[in-house]
Amino acid sequence: MLDIKELRQDPSEIEKRLCSKEPGINIKEILNLDAQVRELKTQVEGLKAERNSASKEIAELKRAQKDASRSIEAMGKIGSEIKAFEEKLGSSEKDLLDKLSCLPNLPFKTTPIGKSSEENICVHTEGKKPNFSFEPKNHLQLSDQLGLFDFKRSAKITGSGWSLYTDLGARLEWALLQYMVDFQIEAGFEMRLVPHLVKSETMYGCGQLPKFADQLFRIQDDDLYLIPTSEAALGGLYSDEILDISEMPKNLFSYTPCFRREAGAAGISERGLIRTHQFNKVEMFSFTLPEESDKTFDRMVLVAEGILKSLDLHYRVMHLVTGDMPFSAAKTFDIEVWLPGQHRYYECSSISHCSDFQARRSKTRFRRSPTDSPEFMHTLNGSGLATSRLMVALLETHQKENGSISIPKVLQPYLKGLNTIPAETL
Repeated sequence: MLDIKELRQDPSEIEKRLCSKEPGINIKEILNLDAQVRELKTQVEGLKAERNSASKEIAELKRAQKDASRSIEAMGKIGSEIKAFEEKLGSSEKDLLDKLSCLPNLPFKTTPIGKSSEENICVHTEGKKPNFSFEPKNHLQLSDQLGLFDFKRSAKITGSGWSLYTDLGARLEWALLQYMVDFQIEAGFEMRLVPHLVKSETMYGCGQLPKFADQLFRIQDDDLYLIPTSEAALGGLYSDEILDISEMPKNLFSYTPCFRREAGAAGISERGLIRTHQFNKVEMFSFTLPEESDKTFDRMVLVAEGILKSLDLHYRVMHLVTGDMPFSAAKTFDIEVWLPGQHRYYECSSISHCSDFQARRSKTRFRRSPTDSPEFMHTLNGSGLATSRLMVALLETHQKENGSISIPKVLQPYLKGLNTIPAETL
């Protein structure tokens, strides 16, 4: 959530930057509501002061054994006025909070302005696209030959857009997850295993609610939501808490399945593992001091890149323009891995600097010293990595002409030394 004080100070500049992210934003109504709330608070405080004076006057009249009926009647009227103003104030404060909650995070001034992903800026590429002496297969064709996934049976038990890993496909997926967990530990991140269901206020804190309610899976009877990423759960760990500076930073990670209702877009390029309702991901999440957050962002990018490099995959790092950024982010880098069978790049990691936006929503703060006022932390999150497209990249990049798949060396210890997934014809 944005700081209302910041909106008051430079409304035209703030609105301009917000509109570069979501065209059509108008903060005039918010500022009018803010002015109304402040005026109502002043009126309530004034009436309460009158009531206090009237109460003292009544006490003095009674001590002097004089008639206090008129003063009592006047104080009753003041009480009714206070009640009416407080009801109006409560309604106005709710309206203001609702409207503030729908504003996206303010992009950093260094974030490139643009309307769509076509305008994203390539920071750098790593490695070269694989060069095959044969026509490479896509991951579905490879799976048909090797028996790695069973989308027909997953559709039978759940529906379209869900995946079922089988035999060596399941083992390779689990090897990826084990490897990425170990990689995060080596990088200095501390592991958490978090619930896969969270409260609505937790979703609100990370910026998923109210804006993305229609994209989430909700358990109606319990008002709980399946997490679209463990960012939602990790971000709520210290809500309504004030940490001491000695506890900072907190660099965490978690493995979870992720659930997204909006997934499952039609089209041949989106089939198989490319876009699903459920996928596995290792997520980094950091609570940092404001002055340390930029360094933390750079560190997260390096960790995500390190995993891809170790798997011998070609990728590029993209600086997202304002119109393509996540709702809660002030700056985002996407890491896009090359999928030979799709002849295109696909995002497998997104690293976002959320400044104090999420911390303000979840009331997550720290104190520099016992006598200092609390401050809002900065939060950052990044995929380290999402495995579904990573699996596609592995299979399609490391395929051989006979249909077998070479296993990267770093994964072989997790597969009992297996270095190749053999084709049935071998």
